[in-house]
Amino acid sequence: MSGGLVATGAGVLVGAVLLASGALKLADHTWRSQARDLGIPAVLAIGVPWLELGLGAAVATGLGTPWTDLAAAALLAAFTAFVIVKLARGERPPCACFGRLSTRPIGPWTVVRNLGLLVLVLIAALD
Repeated sequence: MSGGLVATGAGVLVGAVLLASGALKLADHTWRSQARDLGIPAVLAIGVPWLELGLGAAVATGLGTPWTDLAAAALLAAFTAFVIVKLARGERPPCACFGRLSTRPIGPWTVVRNLGLLVLVLIAALD
């Protein structure tokens, strides 16, 4: 597989994850309370799903590459840092990353998953 195909596949995968995450949050009427339990300010909780949808669509289609890829990388880095801080404080609220589909508490796996997505979107950006 050539580098271009790997980067394209990486972008499609990360874009699909962001699209699913945003859509599942919007479909879940409890998202805002889940976000509050995570410690996310209400004003950010409103925008997060829409940001994920927009970036997900752009990254999956290659629109605005590499800038949209880098924006998605920044979002994933922020999510990951947020989780690391929560874990360092001994807090393990439900993830809520995918609405009702992710009710387990955050943990090391959350960090690993996010870092994997971050690496993939950087591969897409650097192609």
